[in-house]
Amino acid sequence: MTTCNMIASAQTIHQPVGNPDWEARYTPFRMVANLYYVGTRDLAAYLIVTDKGNILINTGLASSLSQIKSNIKELGFDYKDIKILLTNQVHYDHVGAMASIKKETGAKFFVNAADAEVLTSGGQTDYELAHLGMSFIPVQPDRLLKDKDNIRLGNISIQMLHHPGHTKGSCSYLLNLKENHKVYRVLIANIPTIVTDSKFSEVKEYPDIQNDYAYTFRAMKKLSFDIWLAAHAGQFHLLQIRKEGVAYNPKLFMNKQAYLNQLNKSESVFEQKKGLK
Repeated sequence: MTTCNMIASAQTIHQPVGNPDWEARYTPFRMVANLYYVGTRDLAAYLIVTDKGNILINTGLASSLSQIKSNIKELGFDYKDIKILLTNQVHYDHVGAMASIKKETGAKFFVNAADAEVLTSGGQTDYELAHLGMSFIPVQPDRLLKDKDNIRLGNISIQMLHHPGHTKGSCSYLLNLKENHKVYRVLIANIPTIVTDSKFSEVKEYPDIQNDYAYTFRAMKKLSFDIWLAAHAGQFHLLQIRKEGVAYNPKLFMNKQAYLNQLNKSESVFEQKKGLK
């Protein structure tokens, strides 16, 4: 029996729903060029269609599996055409269905190396959520990524950006998508919200947490892009800026000030916590 299977058999998977929109259905739609939204009303999952198969970023909760499968089918794509799996972070609300999708599709899962330990433990070694008993089925990654590595499939190349703090290996993705004669630079961001209720100095399992958050805020403010999305739909205000069923309109996701507002909001909490002695 593999380490992942031994851990899975020894633990009870605990995935509380922190927000009703985490499970509520949202009609899948085309966001820009060959990038589609296939997640729930808040837990974002993105399907990128290439000429050599498809890439899925994030899987939501374990209970999101059926929605993601039906959303992909509704868009006219084959679920089994997923070749690469990615995630913004290894918390249960973003990799909850990852093990099942990997098994069912045979896709390769690439993850930031800094998140690999938590991933293969099913969340049991997470510096914060492990204490709260929040977990997921462990997953064995097929490739470990480092900052600025490129993931290529067919006509698509995606760059992973190491943005730690929320988890040790939280990351964002940058890619160029072409439509007719226009190229969109798209950022799928992991907004560095503060998870721990403890003082940073008390987080013994993650001694670099304060420095990592500080690095991430600096790095994310320097990014250049046309369109930005996030691991949670609520972070880029999907439900406010787009009504289900409206016409295709990539311009809805071009508000850089909204991106900076989200960063500033998280950084304000970070600065307050950093000041605690």
